[in-house]
Amino acid sequence: MTNGPRGPLIGGVDEAGRGCLLGPLVVAGVSVSKGGVKKLKELGVKDSKKLSAKQRDSLYPEIMKVANKVTWASIAPEEIDAVVFRGKKLRKLNYLEALYFAKVIDRLGAEKVTVDASDVLPKRFGKDIAGNLEARCRVLAFHKADRDFPVVSAASIIAKVERDRQVELLRGSHGDFGSGYPSDPVTRSFFSDWMRRGEPLPGYVRKSWKTWVKLEQSLTGA
Repeated sequence: MTNGPRGPLIGGVDEAGRGCLLGPLVVAGVSVSKGGVKKLKELGVKDSKKLSAKQRDSLYPEIMKVANKVTWASIAPEEIDAVVFRGKKLRKLNYLEALYFAKVIDRLGAEKVTVDASDVLPKRFGKDIAGNLEARCRVLAFHKADRDFPVVSAASIIAKVERDRQVELLRGSHGDFGSGYPSDPVTRSFFSDWMRRGEPLPGYVRKSWKTWVKLEQSLTGA
């Protein structure tokens, strides 16, 4: 989605679904003018994890109105598994995310973009992103950027809503597997029953997560 240009743009990028056992990891970006940042503050955007689903759904169209550009990209479970299983050191999930952050940033048309860093070393994450950009852009990476920068908060909301929509489609096709997070007893019960039947884990599941090994051990008593 693109609105008309309104002067130099400021961007923010964040992801949703990193820790989930299933479904895509969604990276989203938002770019706004300086005045747009003020409007985002007035809307009350914040880290998507601090908002209810209803609040996120309500803010989503308002962000779309304020933003010059909103874009997102999904990383499929099989791509996540490939780098977790076979990626070299410093070329695993964090680096895969950096590649997708760069793809999203290239679409934003912003002069400066702040990102929420998944790496324990934010500067390294920012450097990995910058090294894969096609467009000229200054990249700033921080922990808790989704809390401290409204444009990153807006990106976190877009990423979460888009991922929730994709997960809801999976749930509609495959049954109620809960939230998909390791701590969810509904998710654990759903896939415990699946594994007891001797069926291979479905394609929408991230098979590289250690949770599955632990779950299998608990079922077999190994």
